[in-house]
Amino acid sequence: MLSATDQRIVKLAQELLLDEEDKGAVTPALIDEKTELVLAMKPKWRERHDRQAVTDELIRRFSLWIGQDATLSNNEGHKDWLNAARKHDWRYWQRYREWLERKLSIKAVEALDRSTDSVLSLLEDPERNGPWDRRGLVVGHVQSGKTSHYSGVICKAADAGYKIIIVLAGLHNNLRSQTQMRLDEAFLGFKTTVLDDEALELVGVGEIDADPAIRPNFATTRTEKGDFSTRVARNLGVTPEQRPWLFVVKKNKTVLTRLLGWIRSHVANARDTETGRRIVTNLPLLLIDDEADHASVDTKEMAVDENGRPDEEHAPTVINGLNRRILHSFSRSAYVGYTATPFANIFIHEQAATREEGPDLFPAGFIINLAAPSNYVGPAKVFGTRTEMGRNSGLPLVRRAADFEGWMPTKHKNGHFPLYEGRNELPPSLNEAIDAFVLACALRQLRGQEAEHCSMLVHVTRYTSVQKVVHNQVEERIRNLRQRLHRRTGGHEEILSSLRTLWERDFVPTTAAMAEDFPDDAGLFKGAAWEEIELLLAEAVADIQVRMINGTAKDALDYADNQETGLKVIAIGGDKLARGLTLEGLTVSYFLRASKMYDTLMQMGRWFGYRPGYLDLGRLYTTAELVEWFEHITDAAEELREEFDFMAASGATPREYGLKVQSHPVLMVTSSIKMRAARDLELSFSGGLSETVNFHRKPAVLQRNLTATRRLVSSLGEPEIDPKRQRSGSIHEWKGHLWNDVSADEVLAFLYQPL
Repeated sequence: MLSATDQRIVKLAQELLLDEEDKGAVTPALIDEKTELVLAMKPKWRERHDRQAVTDELIRRFSLWIGQDATLSNNEGHKDWLNAARKHDWRYWQRYREWLERKLSIKAVEALDRSTDSVLSLLEDPERNGPWDRRGLVVGHVQSGKTSHYSGVICKAADAGYKIIIVLAGLHNNLRSQTQMRLDEAFLGFKTTVLDDEALELVGVGEIDADPAIRPNFATTRTEKGDFSTRVARNLGVTPEQRPWLFVVKKNKTVLTRLLGWIRSHVANARDTETGRRIVTNLPLLLIDDEADHASVDTKEMAVDENGRPDEEHAPTVINGLNRRILHSFSRSAYVGYTATPFANIFIHEQAATREEGPDLFPAGFIINLAAPSNYVGPAKVFGTRTEMGRNSGLPLVRRAADFEGWMPTKHKNGHFPLYEGRNELPPSLNEAIDAFVLACALRQLRGQEAEHCSMLVHVTRYTSVQKVVHNQVEERIRNLRQRLHRRTGGHEEILSSLRTLWERDFVPTTAAMAEDFPDDAGLFKGAAWEEIELLLAEAVADIQVRMINGTAKDALDYADNQETGLKVIAIGGDKLARGLTLEGLTVSYFLRASKMYDTLMQMGRWFGYRPGYLDLGRLYTTAELVEWFEHITDAAEELREEFDFMAASGATPREYGLKVQSHPVLMVTSSIKMRAARDLELSFSGGLSETVNFHRKPAVLQRNLTATRRLVSSLGEPEIDPKRQRSGSIHEWKGHLWNDVSADEVLAFLYQPL
């Protein structure tokens, strides 16, 4: 991580480089020239800066490229409103932008500016009078920066005049807390340790502009128990004159019920003339639904009448119903869901509406497919993609583990005690993964990243009792390494030899291959001599902590409290590590946990994201079967995005969007109860649907075609009528005729009839 001084140098040098006419000619020599200009202006920075780190960061920033977002929208009832004049003096966005420029390239910040403008412009003007309701979906990539994106939308929405901003942040306290911390930095500008704005500790954007006149109000804090509480609900009140309010809450029945009750009793200023419901007419609402495909979707089957109209008395699932009631309590509301796996959201019954909850959360207004920047490491980079010439290989970072079955069977029960060959110890593959993490920590320190977070993921079981045993085994392994490397006790040479062998066999060739494949990052993939690494091993192991992250553990990933030194942690867990939660600086993953649903499995891939300066050190230890599954899901996701881009180019609306997802003999697209509005299709062998739109009209040509068809059918013999086949444990039936063992010559003769 760049020091505060180096961040300032990079920011100013970047602006000087942007003034160059030929931005494609940004060379190390030119970077050095601009850096010298900055240091000439600020001589006191010269003693505290790392010239090589500054140069490497600027090279990385100017080699970045970002694609274009694709949008499906329905502007029925929507009024255009966002223009340059309206954006004048938007202070929340301006300070967020300046804060981002310390860490990101100008290209990335400008792309975020354009993208968040697109989302905001598709919402309604918060100053527009009369009732309105706008709903949309933003589809990103796993671990691609969705929080940064909706933070930008929140800043701009607050600038524009949205007064109540609610963020639904996952199902668990740790994810809610992590999201609150991110928004403390990006929007509020201070640490929300207690519900008191006296003596606030400034962070993030607050260090740029801390003017109390624009300080947002907050109703939740960054602590584990900082969710919307009864005490807050009892004492909190808002008025139209106040600054915007931020609520970061879990998708939890108790919390959302409490929030809904507070809105109706403390905020509502009118009643609905038809139903008598208490509603809010004077404060526009923006509701951000993070991981919108998780818990927010109504999974109950909805009854419809003979005309296809949904039942107005339908009782949706609890979280879905509460989310909709909150939206329905505001006469002016905007809903934006964020997800990387949109399957369930687009399978929502698009016409579902009930009396109490209003319309369902189908993104009727818009769907935006975010483009990933070139430095994003996603499924296609890790697992490769399918082409007509075969499969492109992914990054050389995946290591197949095959020695775990006795230790952690694929199917095991709560209370299982993992033993390797009858001994209370880890399998060799996990020991190797831990060794790889130790080496990665040491190498990152050699690269000047000693103050950055460095994490390892161990995700092998959903059961907390089994996780506890794994935690103890991993902790024993770290204790053993620490003792031998620090005290140089018995086995010291054996440990060093094992680490050196792994470094020479794995790290050296992998780094060399990555430098060749990613020439723009080659300067960041710095090699090292073994003697340099060896000197840092004891220190690297000493800093590593082993933590269990689950519903019963007291451990937490307190990255924010370790900004100065960087947290070095091995995180062991299950569901809490499976979705939403970011593992900062994730380097090594040991992943055996299987799910047979596309969206769940993809969300478990915490190893996707950004790895500046240490991508070559990343390792994923997993099974051959899971690699095959991830390859298939990657292909399905890429095809889905291509389909989306095609529909966007043709001007389709969200309701016209036909979602087509590749099936798999074992995997499911999403939970079957989320797919009640989906249906199976049998497609052509080419994987596409073709439609003939040009036909011959000459009688002679039509007659020849008919004669040729009759000749072919009569030559084929007796067909099998309405054939049935067993697939994936169920019987599939095709309506029609099937002929077997037909000569290819006969088919070719039929297809190539002369006109």
